[in-house]
Amino acid sequence: MITVAIAEDHQSLVDGINLLLKYEDDISIVGMANDGEALLDIVRKKQPQVVLTDIKMPKIDGIAVAKLIKKEFPQTRIIAFTMFNQEEAIAQMVDAGASGYLLKNSPLEEVLNAIKAVAQGNTFFDSAIDLSFMDTDAATTEKKPILSKSEREILRYIGQGKSTSEIAALRFTAVSTVEKHRKNMIHKLGLSGKGELLRYALDRKYDF
Repeated sequence: MITVAIAEDHQSLVDGINLLLKYEDDISIVGMANDGEALLDIVRKKQPQVVLTDIKMPKIDGIAVAKLIKKEFPQTRIIAFTMFNQEEAIAQMVDAGASGYLLKNSPLEEVLNAIKAVAQGNTFFDSAIDLSFMDTDAATTEKKPILSKSEREILRYIGQGKSTSEIAALRFTAVSTVEKHRKNMIHKLGLSGKGELLRYALDRKYDF
């Protein structure tokens, strides 16, 4: 069970996320806050595995609260959920310890994908975000490949529009082996199906 705490000063958005996640059997929302101070209190009491937080919040902003959480609970995974797409905001959240960064104009389903991805120890960044501005060390750390060499090769073919049978022929392997790799990638990346795996390859221009 993935335990999650949410911090967002717009209650309607909190309600929307709550509605999305409440029907997930493997996710439990342990607390919701409208400011950074309340979020920190929830984290100290409940110690959730994943924290979804806005950046601009009353009392304590998301960057400051992320630093405090990571200092006290380094295993907690943090996802920024914000309207800010500026390089400075992204870099500050990454420096504060965030494992994910989502824009609020993304489909709410992406919140679910991000939570599952970071809970598994991966990173998850909105496809609209360009991380190329980050310094080499930070970019290497945050974008470290989580897929095996074979999976990256298959993902490259998927991005080229190849079918499972075509990929199997190109790699001189069984169709069932390619299907197994597809399923593993979907699981590792926190995606919900083959369609999202294709979009992942296309949107993120995967570094093969």
